[in-house]
Amino acid sequence: MTGAKRQNQTKRFWKRRNAHHSILTEKWKEAYTSVLPITLIVLALCFLWVPAPVSAMLGFLVGAVMLVVGMGLFTLGTDLAMTPIGEHVGSAMTRSKKLWLIMLISFLVGVIITISEPDLQVLAEQVPGVPNMTLILAVALGVGIFLVVALLRILLRIPMKWLLLGCYAVVFGLAAFVPDSFLAVAFDSGGVTTGPMTVPFILALGVGVSAIRSDANAENDSFGLVALCSVGPILAVMLLGLIFRPTGGAYAAHTVLADAAHTRALTGMFVQELPYYMIEVAVALLPVAAFFVLFQIFVLHLKLREVFRIVMGLVYTYVGLVMFLTGVNVGFMPMGNFLGQALGGMNVRWLLIPIGMLIGYFVVSAEPAVHVLSKQVYELTAGAIPQKALGLSLSIGVSVSVGLSMLRIISGIHILWLLVPGYLAAILLMFFVPPIFTSIAFDSGGVASGPMTATFLLPLAMGACIAVGGDVATDAFGVVAMVAMTPLITIQILGLVFKFKQKRMEPVPPAPAEEIIE
Repeated sequence: MTGAKRQNQTKRFWKRRNAHHSILTEKWKEAYTSVLPITLIVLALCFLWVPAPVSAMLGFLVGAVMLVVGMGLFTLGTDLAMTPIGEHVGSAMTRSKKLWLIMLISFLVGVIITISEPDLQVLAEQVPGVPNMTLILAVALGVGIFLVVALLRILLRIPMKWLLLGCYAVVFGLAAFVPDSFLAVAFDSGGVTTGPMTVPFILALGVGVSAIRSDANAENDSFGLVALCSVGPILAVMLLGLIFRPTGGAYAAHTVLADAAHTRALTGMFVQELPYYMIEVAVALLPVAAFFVLFQIFVLHLKLREVFRIVMGLVYTYVGLVMFLTGVNVGFMPMGNFLGQALGGMNVRWLLIPIGMLIGYFVVSAEPAVHVLSKQVYELTAGAIPQKALGLSLSIGVSVSVGLSMLRIISGIHILWLLVPGYLAAILLMFFVPPIFTSIAFDSGGVASGPMTATFLLPLAMGACIAVGGDVATDAFGVVAMVAMTPLITIQILGLVFKFKQKRMEPVPPAPAEEIIE
């Protein structure tokens, strides 16, 4: 190799390295701006209103730092690995032109990626009366079946609104027969299965499959996969509830507030939990990595540079998700439960509603999968749906949902009294908004209810419910389902605004010459 060639290779290496660091810095900046508001709210509450132990506060702050670092690495990893894998698999499936092969691979992908979802493992551990693996496999089968349905919808060009209408008619028909103690598990399962592992892969899979179509609506139809994959777990867990007929509370809280005598002991708390999440995330990523290796060997045959890029992305995804889950579960979840109990124990309990709404408004921006969806929506709509507008709509929706959840805790309203009217409103809006907004809205519902909802808002609701003396199984749980519901309405309202603005921007046709003369 000549000196000139070596020098050029070195320049290209450093150029790629600097670009890589620049992107990572940008990801960390996004994560910082997302996590900062909720951190400031908790600090303000603890320093001005609810006194918290110093060790617990330090644990919360360490968790916040880990959250920022982990989210930055995770979002970079999804860009480098999860999204390309999904797109390659989707396009490779459709190139075969064999419907049975598309259905088989879609089903296997749905099952594998769902079993890999860390949030599902957490949910399964908290549901007594049903073995963990039974619940996980049932949910995975539900996602697999509905992923096949979702991809067939794209290929067969079935309107999203009619499919959703039929699915939710079945869901609420079954809900009348499911025990109350198990109902929240069913609706919550639809939210936790569309988490940080599932969403990037499924969204990219939709883009890859829709690429086979050449019509104008192909890209718009790539959305809606997450929405349909959220229905499968609800139906699967409802059927389990009818089979097992569990008695007692559906969940058990496992939150321990950080209680360390000194900083080294606090560090030990995080270090002690780190191996657990390292194993959990490794188990979650292993099926995805194995699936990619097999697909690469037998189908894809990507260039070595592309394979190396995907491998590096998987490494970033692994490290980021380990840090994110450790920070959230050790630092954020106990603080959420503590704040819920403290606020619920106040004499003026109705303050839970505005405080919950404020926390809910900002907590959704810290969900990793929200950033993945916002970016893809912006790119596929060529900037017609700005990321800020989508983010604002999601924040408003989650804020309302947390407020309604706190109202349920205080008043004891049954969850169906809120879910049924909410879904009816969302279904009614489907007939007035552009189809792409319906698909994005129902996707957003699944995306918004991720690990931050499960590990901060859910403990917050549990703590508040314990403080007011409510039934945790029927009153506190279901907050994930509420968070998944309200964006369906707010995003479609955004679609109405978008449609109205488009009409106003349309040029007015010139008046006929005869009218002008008159």
